[in-house]
Amino acid sequence: GEGFTPLELAKSLGNKLGFKNLFLKNESMNPTGSFKDRGMAMAVTLAKTQNVEKICLSSAGNAGVSASAYCQAAGIDCFVFLPETIPESFKNETERYKSELVLSGQTISEAAQAMINQKDEDWFDISTLKEPFRVEGKKTLGYEIAEQLSWSLPDVIIYPTGGGTGLIGMWKAFKEMLGMGWISGPLPRMVVAQSDGCAPVVEAFQNHQDSTSFWHKSNTIALGLNVPGPLGGYWILEILSESNGIAVTAQEASLEIKTENFRQKTGIDASAEIGVVWSAYEALTKAMWITPGEKVVLFATGIERR
Repeated sequence: GEGFTPLELAKSLGNKLGFKNLFLKNESMNPTGSFKDRGMAMAVTLAKTQNVEKICLSSAGNAGVSASAYCQAAGIDCFVFLPETIPESFKNETERYKSELVLSGQTISEAAQAMINQKDEDWFDISTLKEPFRVEGKKTLGYEIAEQLSWSLPDVIIYPTGGGTGLIGMWKAFKEMLGMGWISGPLPRMVVAQSDGCAPVVEAFQNHQDSTSFWHKSNTIALGLNVPGPLGGYWILEILSESNGIAVTAQEASLEIKTENFRQKTGIDASAEIGVVWSAYEALTKAMWITPGEKVVLFATGIERR
């Protein structure tokens, strides 16, 4: 049941100022409630075919739940390292699939260091960009957008970016389809949306850097974006440059309100990452970086876990 989630015209969101070509990709419809299932379905399947018996990863929440679910189905032991600050709902969901849960530090980066310190030789690391198959699973996002828009592409894609595998995977898909002649250019302008509580990609983009610096004292209610040191930072910045894209922040102080406004307008119980996306859309339309008539895709990457 992974993938082929709805891509719907968001009439309740995009009608002001004539912005009527606004689409919403609702990833909360995946089996465990987030877009992480696309990558984990592929990665755990490939690990199973190669006789991997133990998998480990650090996570900001959803990836740990997804990995646990697919490892249970595959009969693979799963060791999930989460920050100590993670809400109880993520702990409960992860443990429901019988994973070994370890809590350490305040961020995914600190949880990852704990994993490195405790990792046994026979543990296969399935963390973000540590193996190739999660990106291969995530690139189905790009193929689906093209197929659902009758083999055309939007002008702009706004994506909540933590580790960035979704953005990287989509761009890979677009380049593949272009090379095969399935679509024609131009490719979408990609938008990285982050909270100002943790915005290493935005900072690097604004400073014209080709790699990200570690974001100290990161803090955001959009847990999937609380990634202070994204491993693929240089890759994300390269995609922004190649796509003529942009990186923007949402104010953490208004994130809860923005998220709730989105939920009320759409009826989708999306996680706080959507508040970041919605804030970015409002800012870019106000600045006319996005103009009326342009086709825009927003991402709701997961459900709100309570």
